[in-house]
Amino acid sequence: MPELAKPGTSGLTAPMTARFLFIANGNGEDSIAAEIISRLPAGHVADAYPVVGQGRAYEGLAPLVGPRFDIPSEGWRHTKGSVARDVRGGMLSSIRPALSFLRSARGRYDKVVVVGDNVGPILCLLAGLPIDVYLDVFKSGFAHTYSAPERWLIRRTCKTVFTRDAMLAETLARAGIDARAAGNVMLDTTTYGQYDATARRTRPLAVTLLPGSRATTGESLALQVDALRQLPPDLRPDIFVAVAGGIAPTTLAQATGLTHQPPTSGETADLGTLAGDGLTLHLATGVTGNLIEASDVVLSQAGTATQQALGLGRPVITFDRPDNRRKRMADEQALMGESRELVPQDATALATATARLLSDSAERTRRGEIGAERLGPFGAAAKIVQRLLEP
Repeated sequence: MPELAKPGTSGLTAPMTARFLFIANGNGEDSIAAEIISRLPAGHVADAYPVVGQGRAYEGLAPLVGPRFDIPSEGWRHTKGSVARDVRGGMLSSIRPALSFLRSARGRYDKVVVVGDNVGPILCLLAGLPIDVYLDVFKSGFAHTYSAPERWLIRRTCKTVFTRDAMLAETLARAGIDARAAGNVMLDTTTYGQYDATARRTRPLAVTLLPGSRATTGESLALQVDALRQLPPDLRPDIFVAVAGGIAPTTLAQATGLTHQPPTSGETADLGTLAGDGLTLHLATGVTGNLIEASDVVLSQAGTATQQALGLGRPVITFDRPDNRRKRMADEQALMGESRELVPQDATALATATARLLSDSAERTRRGEIGAERLGPFGAAAKIVQRLLEP
């Protein structure tokens, strides 16, 4: 095992301008790292190393460094057998190039930031690259807490850790680690932009659909739409769909059997509508926050965006795919509690749960308050940047 220097002792002390390396292992993690980079004061330089995927979140923000490697899961660990599929897809062959790059990074950066699960710290340990700030976006004090080996790994590699909640930070502090609970940084990546969702409201209630950003997006949206078709006419809401980047509206039209109408508003996020069977779905991209805030209930198959919806105080309904990993779903549910309702992967079950929430404003409020408390607060990104600018 290589000798690991003490974190934060690169020999470059508190310069007026600093050079940062951000390491992240997944699409959601990339968006978090990109948010932190976007908040750095002018003059500071950041390179981005997306361990998994193409790092599209960094476009226009930071140059990409390190070896590129794609794996079938794209870092999505909700599905059973995802690790085995990634191994068959060549994941192990990516380790040697990753370690070679990380070793070459020693001494080239003032500070190193890692975002994600323990993959980043493990790679940095093996490469002898100290981590100044580690953003753990997976663990929760409600479930999935740190094991003894994980605490050892973090103590060995990381100078400061930001966790999602105070319970987690306390467990690390007891192990002699500088751990801080500044809020849920995932919430700070919620996207807003030019799109007036409220102006499109015509009904008493509204829902936002978050079908996700992976291979099952069309399938998920089709089931969500089938559920909305089953709602009684007096409960049918206005419907918004947050479309992930790179997904064509025509693909969603084909999946749902609805007709796509191109946008006419001129708003940059507007992707038009899908219409048919008495439903109109307003499509938009890059404005998830606009859509959630204009809605009363969220139907979500997304990862980060589910946490954003809960943090904004909106109850979420998710259908539980049979191929989901049981432990991952249990850990998530322990964190989210009653703010998110899990139902079988069945349109009727989803319709029943949606109708129940749309009919009960007090229950929507109760669940929304639980979500905001469990998943919040916002504001972690600013505190992380403040820490990065400390000597």
